[in-house]
Amino acid sequence: MDTVVGTLLLGGVLTSLVLIVAGLVWRRLSASHPVLDQTLAGHDVVELMGADFRALGQGAVRPRLLISLGIVALLLTPYLRVLASMLFFAFVEQNWKYTAFTAFVLIVLTYSLVLR
Repeated sequence: MDTVVGTLLLGGVLTSLVLIVAGLVWRRLSASHPVLDQTLAGHDVVELMGADFRALGQGAVRPRLLISLGIVALLLTPYLRVLASMLFFAFVEQNWKYTAFTAFVLIVLTYSLVLR
């Protein structure tokens, strides 16, 4: 389980880092001023992902899109870690107490990512 969680966290953070740095470098090279003046496309992660995937579907790859996708990857990294832990406790360990605790944390994370 430690390997799965470690790989999820490392993969999420590295993916986010690559996307954000690539977007910032692209923005710096293509613009006359280094200020990133765009705002995020939504107030929660679902709106943000929806706008990003629509832009990807239209082929509108821009620096802001890369940065936004990096932020989404960073936001979803702890969520996926908790989801993996809950599935591990439920199906491998069959420890219902830890499954319930982890499910509660997953519900709180879902609320904070989607409804706030």
